[in-house]
Amino acid sequence: MGATDEPYFFAKPKKLASFGRFFRREDASWAAMVADKLWAMTKGGNLRLGVDLGGTKMEAVVLRLDGESFEVLARLRRPTDRALGYDHIIEALCGLIHDTAAQAGLAELPPIGIGMPGSISRRSGLTKNSNTTCLNGRPFRADVIAKLGQPVRFANDANCFALSEARFGAGRGHRVVFGVILGTGVGGGLVFPGADGRADAWDGPQGIAGEWGHVSLEPKTGPACYCGRRGCIETFLCGPAIESRYAERCGSPLSLPQIAERVAVDAVARQVCDAHVAMFGRAIATVINIVDPDVIVLGGGVSNLPWLYTDGVTEAAKWVFSDELTTPIAKHQLGDSAGVIGAALLT
Repeated sequence: MGATDEPYFFAKPKKLASFGRFFRREDASWAAMVADKLWAMTKGGNLRLGVDLGGTKMEAVVLRLDGESFEVLARLRRPTDRALGYDHIIEALCGLIHDTAAQAGLAELPPIGIGMPGSISRRSGLTKNSNTTCLNGRPFRADVIAKLGQPVRFANDANCFALSEARFGAGRGHRVVFGVILGTGVGGGLVFPGADGRADAWDGPQGIAGEWGHVSLEPKTGPACYCGRRGCIETFLCGPAIESRYAERCGSPLSLPQIAERVAVDAVARQVCDAHVAMFGRAIATVINIVDPDVIVLGGGVSNLPWLYTDGVTEAAKWVFSDELTTPIAKHQLGDSAGVIGAALLT
């Protein structure tokens, strides 16, 4: 048997269904049912379904986990359309989950983990701190579980990003990983070794561990934040903040990639990016001073700015409470899939 060959009872259920003769029945549906049971008893036990719920899109994957590696069996993406409201998000999310499981050839849903913006209040069970604001104050977890009819694990999307990069990406081999999302918002997740020695995301008793994006650097004069405060790190470091500052100074709006391309020839672009790097260094140094992680992994669209890994490190060194800065600041390795892979690892 070759390296990629497997006994037929380890194959996906839809393949197994064609082997009805092995079960002494001609009924293909019966064969498929038996195949599903065998799948669940064997490699199906390593299946996980993860969902990354973002403000713009939602993505789901079915993974087969095998020790320190994984295989993607199915993947689907759809727009979140958050402007359509809370009920639409619930329906779209649950539909995506069922469709992704079906694409993987599964008759039943495997264990499910969902990465979401914000977190679930331990006191009330309601969503809090989400920049998809229609989720705030709503029983999102309870409604999704009721709709799917099975338990679901939820975590902040930045925790999912940090967990996947710690297990399979740029943080692999490091003990304490701080994962940073720099995108339409700013978030963070902390990963420590769990009881089994594997990387495990730490969310804290209030579910806010790693939320460096809502530390206020300029509480009186800083920009207003959706959270109700002013001057949060998010209002300085997120992608829309860079775009807004450029538009305010030159009067013509550009996207973040366009601004980055003009740094060498556009004085305004250079000034905006220099200010961003300076604020990044000051902000990330605060995390280093408190946690002193083994590595910091950056993700999100803003993490593609190359000077964060050079000038940003130099700026951070000015604020770190040490005679030197040895903390590696690394770019993500799993790309846009980091969040959804981390969500699957929650279960």
